[in-house]
Amino acid sequence: MEIVQDLHPQTTATTTEERKEHSQHQNQRFRDYKWWFRVSLYIVFLLVGQSAATLLGRLYYDKGGNSKWMATFVQSAGFPILLPLYFNFAHINHSSEKTKPKFSTLVSLYIFFGLLLAGDNLMYSYGLLYLSLSTYSLLCATQLAFNAVFSFFLNSQKFTAFIFNSVVLLTISAALLALNSDSDNDSTNLPRDKQVLGFIFTLGASAAFSLYLSLVQLSFDKVIKSETFSAILNMQIYPSLVATCACVVGLFASGEWKSLHKEMREYEKGKVSYIMTLFWTAVAWQVSSIGMIGLVLDVSSLFSNVMGTIVLPLAPILAVIFFHDKVNGVKFIALVLAIWGFLSYIYQHYLDDKKAKANKTRLPEDSRGEVEIC
Repeated sequence: MEIVQDLHPQTTATTTEERKEHSQHQNQRFRDYKWWFRVSLYIVFLLVGQSAATLLGRLYYDKGGNSKWMATFVQSAGFPILLPLYFNFAHINHSSEKTKPKFSTLVSLYIFFGLLLAGDNLMYSYGLLYLSLSTYSLLCATQLAFNAVFSFFLNSQKFTAFIFNSVVLLTISAALLALNSDSDNDSTNLPRDKQVLGFIFTLGASAAFSLYLSLVQLSFDKVIKSETFSAILNMQIYPSLVATCACVVGLFASGEWKSLHKEMREYEKGKVSYIMTLFWTAVAWQVSSIGMIGLVLDVSSLFSNVMGTIVLPLAPILAVIFFHDKVNGVKFIALVLAIWGFLSYIYQHYLDDKKAKANKTRLPEDSRGEVEIC
């Protein structure tokens, strides 16, 4: 009887511990579902927004638009549509923020990111003007290669064999497009020197954008230290405001503002279409940016860039449908290499996720073993 009486409290304690573990497991699963829902939503925002913005930007140039500063302006000027969300979530998440960085630190951070975005968007505008959509989109795939390097040094990202393979394949893909640029006359009909300039600007923009993503992740980890949706909105709205002001200065300093009225009047599809093209381009870029920054915060800058890379193999297909771009043999090979590089990284992400789940499963078993020994 004594043995039974001694074991009974242990059994009761074990049952209580199992209930606690079960409850914690259920809560963790619920949190995982919420996380996957957010990530899936951000991915949709990024893919839909980036695809629409790229196609509309190409439409602007093809139908008579020629202002590089206007094309740059609309990439950041749509931030006012986020203000209702900003005021709503700022009120909700205000109490959940434990500590805030210094105001001067945040101002400096947002100004730096805004100016970096303005320069990056301007380079993208030149690239989109001087290259066909298919070539432009495939060159943007080098973002993943640049981001892998920046993430390794700035975000302690593992640089595995599969990620290295992805970097090499995307680099070869971009090199093939550079060698093929002299035969690339689809949609643009520009001389070779303009195409080479577009090639350089697009590569520079890809590097700057990758640096921006890595620095945003570093800022969330080291400075902002907040995982709320209002933090995402802040990182989008304030730098966009700075970038928009910089674009307005550039628009007037370059003198392009003088030709905007003529450009709108001579736009092939009419004034209304001109305004709507620019408006929806601005909206699409904001939707894309929310998805991009959300993925940086919830996963990593490299993962965000990988999801954006999915659009790139799709864009040449859409360009063939909407703009009648040609996809020759070299472009097809470059496209295959870009997809291969993307899948290589996705497989690495799958391996990391599988390993993490295995470790989580192993930990409870180890802890139970320690209890029994004690």
